Amino acid sequence: MPDHLATARLTLRPLRQADAPDLHRFFSDPIAMRHFGAVHHDLAESEDWVRRTLAAPPERTREYAILRAGRVIGKAGIWSAPELGYFLQRSHWGQGLMHEALMALLPHLFADLSLPRITADVDPRNPASARVLERLGFHETGRARNTIQIAGEWTDSVYYALEAPV
Repeated sequence: MPDHLATARLTLRPLRQADAPDLHRFFSDPIAMRHFGAVHHDLAESEDWVRRTLAAPPERTREYAILRAGRVIGKAGIWSAPELGYFLQRSHWGQGLMHEALMALLPHLFADLSLPRITADVDPRNPASARVLERLGFHETGRARNTIQIAGEWTDSVYYALEAPV
C-alpha cells in the first residue's frame, strides 16, 4: 500500500505510536466505547492498545490512522485477519467519513493481505456501523448471542463479510 491514501476529505496512513493521544479521544469517550468492548481507557491503556497493534504480525494486522485536516480522528483496518475494525471520534459521526475512508482502504487491504474475504463483527445496537458495511457491499452472514461483555453487560454480534473483487 502507498504511504498515504487520499480521499476528498481524508488522508489514511499506517498507524503510528504517536497517534495514541488523538485516538484516546475515542477511547476515553464512554458513549463511543459502548460498542467497542470496554467502558473506556485511560491514556496509558490507549498507548498500550496502539503499541500492541503495532507489534502484531503484519500478515495479521494492518491498521491505518484516519486524518482530517491533518488531525487523527479515527482508525480503520484489519485488526486480526480477515476481520475489519474501525472507529471515529464521536464529533465526526454521521458525516459519511467512515464510508469514504473504507471505500479507499478496502481495495488495498484485499490486495496487500491477499484476502479472499474481509469480515466484520457489529454490535446490533449499533445500526450506523451496520449501514456503513452494507453500503460497502458487505452482507450479513450470521448472528450470535452474548458474544462480548462490555461494562458487565453481555452483547450480541451480527457478522458481515465482503468477498474480494474479481
